Amino acid sequence: MNNKTDILQTHPQEFVCFLREEGIKRFYFVYNPQTQTMQSSHPQLQPLAEFIQSDPRDFMQHEGLFFQVSPEYDTLQGAFVHRTVRGQAAGGVRYWDYPTVEDYLRDGMRLAKGMTRKNALAGLWWGGGKGVMARNPEIETADEDIRAYLYREYGEFISSLQGCYVTAEDVGTSVKDMSDVFSGTRFTTCIPSVVGGSGNPSVPTARGVVCGMEAALDFLDQGDLEGKTIGIQGMGNVGGPLIGFLFEKNVKQILAWDIDLDLVNQVTAKFPDKKLEAGAVAREDTSIFAAECDIFSPNATGAVLNPTTIPLLKAKIVCGAANNQLEDPVRDDLALFQHNIRYIPDFLANRMGIVNAANEQYGYVKDDPLLERHLHKDWEHSIFQTTLQVLRKSCSTDTPTAEIAMRLADRLSLESHPIFGHRGRQIIASLVAEGSHLA
Repeated sequence: MNNKTDILQTHPQEFVCFLREEGIKRFYFVYNPQTQTMQSSHPQLQPLAEFIQSDPRDFMQHEGLFFQVSPEYDTLQGAFVHRTVRGQAAGGVRYWDYPTVEDYLRDGMRLAKGMTRKNALAGLWWGGGKGVMARNPEIETADEDIRAYLYREYGEFISSLQGCYVTAEDVGTSVKDMSDVFSGTRFTTCIPSVVGGSGNPSVPTARGVVCGMEAALDFLDQGDLEGKTIGIQGMGNVGGPLIGFLFEKNVKQILAWDIDLDLVNQVTAKFPDKKLEAGAVAREDTSIFAAECDIFSPNATGAVLNPTTIPLLKAKIVCGAANNQLEDPVRDDLALFQHNIRYIPDFLANRMGIVNAANEQYGYVKDDPLLERHLHKDWEHSIFQTTLQVLRKSCSTDTPTAEIAMRLADRLSLESHPIFGHRGRQIIASLVAEGSHLA
């Protein structure tokens, strides 16, 4: 690999082979605020640092990007730390297929930036970060022993970062996986309840999405969810529970889709007496966006709202749990606004997973008021009230909703932790000075 293009466009496993040949087990890219440049731990990887720094879409002065090739199963594992002014970077670890190194890096940076905004809008004293593991197609991750070892390796990697990033569950990762991560690090949440964790965060996340939907309907003077038709893309960890909560709200009908036929059948069987029309679709199927519904809810993967799908939408509200729903956060936010579609930014509506995990270290209270207030309509910082605030500001200033929410979140993300200040940056500086992460 002789240049930046060669590295960026290669498959992650080819990149892993290159790293092995170069004797690189761990590496990093760290932002220097004085020189405003990204520093690479290895000169061979400087082209990647230059790509990251020059990227105007997904890079936003991320404080540090840390990586390792897992010792046993040649898997590229990363921790993307965006901003730690409010506290330790916090966000789940995603286990996913990536066609190129560029796709891997972009997804990690965008997800970490989204977590900064999500945590800030939720009022949590956490910064934003994300873990990302690129699937190695040569290993069988359905094998429980292999999977357990892989996640234990990831936990050990997280420990090497000395607490600047706290991981959790995300797409492709289960509570059992988090238990294996926990065996290698204390810097994790969403571990099983039997060892004191908060478990699967998907159900609280689904409850929060319902609040976002209700706020959008209220803003449009369309009443509540009763009698409405909802389109749901993705019937997995969040989409499945969301269907149940919506039926509790007496929606008229739910149209739901997923790429997994077995999952479609499992979820459908739970609601035999409800008006649920569900089906399996191909990953590239865009016809679902044209469904006749009041609200369209993306709950699968990101980048689903783009120049191809937005013109198809018949719903006047988009509100779901999927991260990074906009393929381009500026272009597609504006397109939705111009189509008179009220878009509820994902990092506003899907906060409840991280809220559920935020207070694990402080113990548990039944019907915890610190959690439940996010779901109430009267608390000024609740999902409902924040959604109304964003929609009203969007209307009064003729500005797309995601832009309004990002401005608010970015301002809040610069408020320093009241006790520890900007400790995350100190930890990263220490990692670089000592070289301990690379050991």
